[in-house]
Amino acid sequence: MTPPSSSRRRFLSLAVLGFTAPALLRAAGAAEGDLARELVARADEIRFPRESFQTDITVRNFSDGQPGDQRVYRVLSRGNENTIVLTMEPASERGQALLMRGRDLWIFMPSVSQPVRLSLAQRLTGQVANGDLARANFAGDYNPVLSGTEEIDGQPCHVLELTATERSVTYARVRYWVRQDDARPVKAEFYALSGRLLKTCAYLDFQEMAGRVRPTRLVMTDALKAGESSELTYADMNLRDLPERMFTREYLRRLN
Repeated sequence: MTPPSSSRRRFLSLAVLGFTAPALLRAAGAAEGDLARELVARADEIRFPRESFQTDITVRNFSDGQPGDQRVYRVLSRGNENTIVLTMEPASERGQALLMRGRDLWIFMPSVSQPVRLSLAQRLTGQVANGDLARANFAGDYNPVLSGTEEIDGQPCHVLELTATERSVTYARVRYWVRQDDARPVKAEFYALSGRLLKTCAYLDFQEMAGRVRPTRLVMTDALKAGESSELTYADMNLRDLPERMFTREYLRRLN
């Protein structure tokens, strides 16, 4: 058989490249997408246990560096989908509770006979939205894409762009920094549907809670009004068996 000419060999090589290049690009894109999803899921597991747990959260609000009001909440969470947020302080609001099932959120108040539907994006106190306490499931609520790397305080980080899977989630878009070595969350920027930056969040003071090292302090800073911030401190986080029947509107009254 006569060997192919040099021009024919070049044609065959280009043809092979033409067929394989798109496949290679698709494979690379799929691998990058898998890494982005893995990083967000790992960061979620660092922030909160996958198992049912209970924790107390103290929220301190600040204006121009001066302390304002302080609130204490008790969070009971079953996985990433069902959460109860009980108001412990101030005493005047004790008995109020938020119930989240999936992405549906209700508030129960002793003075009102029926729970009222709320938005996850609605402000709870200071810079803290309802969804910041009731639902922190970035892996389930956003489609992540790796957008690069950046160093924060000398620590190399992956930078991820998170786009909401639907409009009912807390934020339309999140820009998220996680450490390259262990996927610890470092920083987040939260954006409105319009693209406007709403606030930033720093994940600080990592300590062991509920079986692994987690951030115990979050600082949320208003991007629209200078000097406004909220500090969230997590304490007494413990794994706890929380049955499914607790996370219903009918059962909510029994917790107060």
